[in-house]
Amino acid sequence: MLVPSIDLMGGQAVQLIGGRDKALDAGDPGPWLTRFGRVGEVAVIDLDAALRRSAHGTANGPANEALVVDLCARADVRVGGGIRDERTAKRWLDRGAARIVIGTAAEPTLLAKLPRERVIVALDAEDGEVVVEGWRTRTGRSVAERMHELRDLAGGFLVTFVEREGRLGGTALERVQGLVEAAGDARVTIAGGVTTPHEVAALDRLGADAQVGMALYTGRMDLADGFLAPASSDRADGLLPTIVTDEGGRALGLVYSSRESVRASLERGRGVYQSRRRGLWEKGASSGAGQELVKIELDCDRDALRFVVRQAAPGFCHKGTHTCFDDGVGFEALVRRVACAARGADPASYTARLIGDPALLASKLREEAGELAEARDRDAVCAEAADVLYFAAVALARAGVPLADVERELERRARRVSRRAGDAKEVRA
Repeated sequence: MLVPSIDLMGGQAVQLIGGRDKALDAGDPGPWLTRFGRVGEVAVIDLDAALRRSAHGTANGPANEALVVDLCARADVRVGGGIRDERTAKRWLDRGAARIVIGTAAEPTLLAKLPRERVIVALDAEDGEVVVEGWRTRTGRSVAERMHELRDLAGGFLVTFVEREGRLGGTALERVQGLVEAAGDARVTIAGGVTTPHEVAALDRLGADAQVGMALYTGRMDLADGFLAPASSDRADGLLPTIVTDEGGRALGLVYSSRESVRASLERGRGVYQSRRRGLWEKGASSGAGQELVKIELDCDRDALRFVVRQAAPGFCHKGTHTCFDDGVGFEALVRRVACAARGADPASYTARLIGDPALLASKLREEAGELAEARDRDAVCAEAADVLYFAAVALARAGVPLADVERELERRARRVSRRAGDAKEVRA
């Protein structure tokens, strides 16, 4: 799989050759993250922190810290650079980093204190030998040797072939099989010289991911081509079955994708698909029920896609329903119905009354939450929980908060590794 990379220096996206010479200044990393984030996790490496540069820092922290925090809130980010102790590692995990990348500080004593599945150990290699201190010092140890030592404590390894980094000369595919075997069940990501979709596909077949920077920034590799490199179709027309879901993973319908439609989706940030009869079509272009593209994912067998989208009303189906199967069920459907009422669809409804009377809404929320707290048997708990969810849906509608934002907040909290006591707050008379 493709892992796009954003390297930061002085708040800007850059690309270095051999980790030393700046070859490219790509400017504001925000637009790059927006684009790259549509194909999955993005590696964001703070080179200033890695090199202990603080000239551009502030009283609030290192130079790029606030920037990286913002990037973590906008996409699934692998954060690396300057993570040398437990406190820093857990701080980034608490801030929403999907994973953290630890370099020379990756020793068993530190790794044992961190969640294995969210830690990637970075091993920089020159001619197969691990190098440290900004790639200037050889250690005399092989990459495979370090992998054997750390693989039970790390969920992944990032191996950078230093002599190929930033040079667009291709990567060392012949070394990869041995590294994948040495890593055990930890996933290997290869960086350094990956230039073509062919290499991305070859790495995927070997069981490794490809971290790519320079080739994407310079246009040597098209983002859609790199993302689709591992994909294959068993259809005569080469199309990939595509499940379209909302941000909560609820299926909206089934369509088909081609390389051209995926490229158009990534470029426009919209849901664009391949009709088997009419060619490319952008969902909502004529109906208004458009889709903002969140991300595209390949399935485990690399023969189907999932488009995660923000679907506009009335929904995905051409018949005017939310999905191609029905108009939705459960809490998500309730939230949409309540939001519709909040927009004045039924001014005589109880929902409209609650929207217009915040004191009543607040009172009902307290009342129903209390009844849920007091409920004991299964049926009572179920009924009182349904009441609480209804009034919570009204509160969301009144504030204009979509359910997807709540789900993202829950996901962000789930990524925290530092836990609060959670004691009850003191109730004031």
